[in-house]
Amino acid sequence: MNIPTHVSIIMDGNGRWAGQRGLPRLAGHAEGVESVRAITTCAAKAGVRYLSLYAFSEENWNRSEAEVGGLMEMMFKSLKEEISTFLDNGIRLRVIGHRDRLPAKVEEAIRETEALTAGCEGMTLILMLSYSGKWDILQAARHYAQDCLDALSRGKVPEELDERLFAGYLATAGIPDPDLLIRTSGELRISNYMLWQTAYTEFYFTDVLWPDFREKEFGLALEAFQSRDRRYGKIK
Repeated sequence: MNIPTHVSIIMDGNGRWAGQRGLPRLAGHAEGVESVRAITTCAAKAGVRYLSLYAFSEENWNRSEAEVGGLMEMMFKSLKEEISTFLDNGIRLRVIGHRDRLPAKVEEAIRETEALTAGCEGMTLILMLSYSGKWDILQAARHYAQDCLDALSRGKVPEELDERLFAGYLATAGIPDPDLLIRTSGELRISNYMLWQTAYTEFYFTDVLWPDFREKEFGLALEAFQSRDRRYGKIK
């Protein structure tokens, strides 16, 4: 069976799920956390090595203060509660994004969980938090430019920029590009997500809202991936 090494998911539809039931938006986010738990277990069992989840975008900071505050509190609580689960299942946690914008207690919980799970050798779970594809490319360009200035100040010639070198400056350096990107809720866009890394990723769109996306739906996405013919511009 052709299992993707890296599966990434744009988790969309929490608010609509809540609205359809006459519930506050945060109730949808809370149910979405249950889907995160379920899909993390499914992915690990299936043999996926990297699972990345678009948990909170840079644009999401523009939502209401109440919703953002509730999401950050939910993130803090989940990080604290899931440490034992990560360790028991050999799951390593990484959080990628513009972390300077996160509340101090959330950033502290992230650092603690990353440190405790650093030695885990099973699946790597990557939370994309305060992340955007444009931010990622810009910060990579800035870091490369600074390295060029540093090299010139020492009388050295900067290393010539190519795709391999540039990828090393991205926030996802060391992580293979996604093989499969899943987006829930019926939206047909990638919303400023991993713009560089998804150049040859297979996309899978489903109308299922994220809180309803569980083992069956994940299995259908894997089946769809296995039917794809990935040529990378070549002729077979």
